[in-house]
Amino acid sequence: EVQLVESGGGLVQAGGSLRLSCAASGFTFDDYAIGWFRQAPGKEREGVSCISSRVGSTYYADSVKGRFTISSDNAKNTVYLQMNSLKPEDTAVYYCAAEVWTVVAGTKNWDRADFGSWGQGTQVTVSS
Repeated sequence: EVQLVESGGGLVQAGGSLRLSCAASGFTFDDYAIGWFRQAPGKEREGVSCISSRVGSTYYADSVKGRFTISSDNAKNTVYLQMNSLKPEDTAVYYCAAEVWTVVAGTKNWDRADFGSWGQGTQVTVSS
């Protein structure tokens, strides 16, 4: 059974940092892409970042480039999202999702791929 468990959310002031973790189990980690998505109240879900450790590829939404960094620890089957210079508009529930890399790679835009497994989400709130 695929399981994704997010942690690391919280309340932070604008300009601060948080590191989110996504602990994965139940699948061959190297075969999958792990994506981070977020959804703010009243807004559509947005793809934030994605990583494939197999091919060493990372992707970022324009809104977070230069501020967020995605990384993976294959020994721990965990993906991290380091978020720096946080802004109030980064406030959202953040979800990690997993899908076989070949499926994600076959999609024109990674954030439009049909990620099949999702975590429960972790709240990030950035105060101004």
